[in-house]
Parts: sequence; structure tokens; C-alpha cells
Amino acid sequence: MNASERQGEEPTRRDFIYIAAGGAAAVGGAFVLWPFIDQMNPAADTLAMASIRTPIDTVAEGEQVTIMWRGGPVFIRHRTAAEIESARAVELVQLPDQDARNENEPNAPATDENRSALAALVDEGVEVDEETRAKFIIMKANCTHLGCVPVGESGDYDGWFCPCHGSHYDTAGRIRRGPAPENLHVPPYSFVSATTIQIG
Repeated sequence: MNASERQGEEPTRRDFIYIAAGGAAAVGGAFVLWPFIDQMNPAADTLAMASIRTPIDTVAEGEQVTIMWRGGPVFIRHRTAAEIESARAVELVQLPDQDARNENEPNAPATDENRSALAALVDEGVEVDEETRAKFIIMKANCTHLGCVPVGESGDYDGWFCPCHGSHYDTAGRIRRGPAPENLHVPPYSFVSATTIQIG
């Protein structure tokens, strides 16, 4: 029997067995591999920490709290009028890093307004006055040099100071002096009520 005669033949029982066995092997292989693939998904407790809600009305003016989000610390500071005035008096040309580093306002200039809660999202139907929003600053609490946690109300600019290598941040969390290359980063967050924020 030549090749042209074989092309016109219908599939035999043996052909069907080969196809069925190959399909069964592929399905069986997927069942064996699935547990190994599934274990790489984040754990339930990690997913639960993807976003957190925290009240801000309990943070008194001039105070700061540190909360944990995604395994790292986050500063929530209720700034005084003097701290806001000090931050707003700084011209952008004086800043080593002129990017706000605010995930709510990507690529915005590092003005105090762009780093404060004025730049945060506000959920539909929620009313928060601008004066209140301007007082709060929420930042990831890791020095952008080597990830240490800076000390609040310290340093040459009365903001944050990282004693490990001497990075000085101002009252808006912007790097002013030292080896840190960037401003303290602002995570994505929104106001879900006038007194509560959701990070993440």
C-alpha cells in the first residue's frame, strides 16, 4: 500500500487508542502538577492584609502612629500647623528628590500638597474637608537608603531621621540630607469615611 492510498483511509481503532491514551496522560499530568502550582498562590492571611482600614481620628494633632501593612510599617502622622507651614515653605529646587513618590499621584512634583492626604482618593459620597486632609501624611516607614525605620520628630528638619546612616527627612517626609536617594514613599490609600482610611 502506497502513501496516497493511506491518506484516504479512515482512522483505525489503534489510532483512537493512541489519541485517548495521550489525552488521559495530559489530564493526569495536569492533576499531578496542580497542587505544586497552587501552593505558589498567596496564603489567605496575606490576601487579607492586601488592604486594611484604620481610623485616623484617634491620632491627636502632633502625634504619629505606626501600623503594619503588607508586612511593613506605615507612618500615620497628624501634623501641626507649624509642620505644614515648614513643609510648604520649601522650594522644589531645594529637594534632592523632586518626585512626590505618591502612588495616589504618580509622577507629581514633591510639593507638600502632593504628599499629604490632600492627594488621597476619597470614596464616592464621603466628605472630608481639605483642612483635615492637609494635616495628615501617610507614608511607608522605611528609609529609602537601606530600609531602616526612621525616628519621627528628629533630624535637622524636625521630620524623620534615620540614625543608621544619617538620612534627614522633613515634615513632608522628603529627603533633605543624607544617603537616601528618594523621599519616603506614600502608599495607595483612600478615605472610606471622614475618619477612616483604607490602605491598599
